[in-house]
Amino acid sequence: MQSPLFAFNDSQSQDRYSLQNKQMLRVTLQGHDDILARKGTMVAYQGLVEFDAEYENNQQARARAYTGEGLSLMRCHGQGTVFFANLAQHIHVVDVEQDGLTVDSSYVLAMDSSLHHEVIAVDSQYGISGSGKYQLNITGRGKVALMTSGAPLMMQVTPDKYVNCDADAIVAWSTSLRVQMQAQTHSSGVWRRRGNTGEGWELSFMGSGFALVQPSELLPPQNAQIGSGLAAQYGMGQQGARAQNQGNVWS
Repeated sequence: MQSPLFAFNDSQSQDRYSLQNKQMLRVTLQGHDDILARKGTMVAYQGLVEFDAEYENNQQARARAYTGEGLSLMRCHGQGTVFFANLAQHIHVVDVEQDGLTVDSSYVLAMDSSLHHEVIAVDSQYGISGSGKYQLNITGRGKVALMTSGAPLMMQVTPDKYVNCDADAIVAWSTSLRVQMQAQTHSSGVWRRRGNTGEGWELSFMGSGFALVQPSELLPPQNAQIGSGLAAQYGMGQQGARAQNQGNVWS
């Protein structure tokens, strides 16, 4: 049988994480290096590989129930090659080092099992609920595969050049950055969405690091849990980030 489809053969690579193409991740397992992947994202594999649901401890379960943030993971172990994909999103492999990575869990495809992850509350000037209120903090040394809707923009943040990003488009940023959520409105206009501009809340990043932005916005934000009443629509009152969890980290 002949077809142009055979041009899309398995791309051989010596790297543990590599891209089969922009929308498919290729991971090589050698029997001693388990990885954690989003449940249901395996599309194919070769070799002797097993998939088990990853245990979620009480702290992680409580954080997920309260914030809506968290990861539903499966552990992949054995020897072979596994291919992962999710809704044809673009995939990017990131090396996590000492500074750590803060990311919306919706954009995590896979990561090394040696990495630690926990839900954190991102500071907010107005206590806004939704994207930017709770995120996933990934620390340790290893690799993380992130997903974006389309080709992203990587913005460098330096002490003399801070960056503002739409809270519905931000994917991840360096944990070392200082973050503040804000809206470019006057106090009289805080109850409406930037007047008639269509722009909403944004995250302001200061320090040294990077911020990763995708060319897509979702309204309301992914996994946002909106309560009732006008205040809840803007994350204020009991829905605000300052309402509970003053320590900024779930424990």
